[in-house]
Amino acid sequence: MDQQQISKLIIYVGLFLVLFGAIYYLFGDKFRWLGNLPGDIKIEKENFKFYFPITTMLLLSLIVNALIRLFRHL
Repeated sequence: MDQQQISKLIIYVGLFLVLFGAIYYLFGDKFRWLGNLPGDIKIEKENFKFYFPITTMLLLSLIVNALIRLFRHL
């Protein structure tokens, strides 16, 4: 990878983060279900909390994978 390709990649990642941040800022209250899906593991005890959002991670992985395939196809 040369310097020009790395620069483009950094710009695209930055634009994605800005877009995602704007969507989350404007519609954050609509995404409360995210992280509380059936299959997300939550263990809370007196001095211990464990949270493993397996279902949320799988869902986000599928969405990101579909978007990547869509952009590569175009």
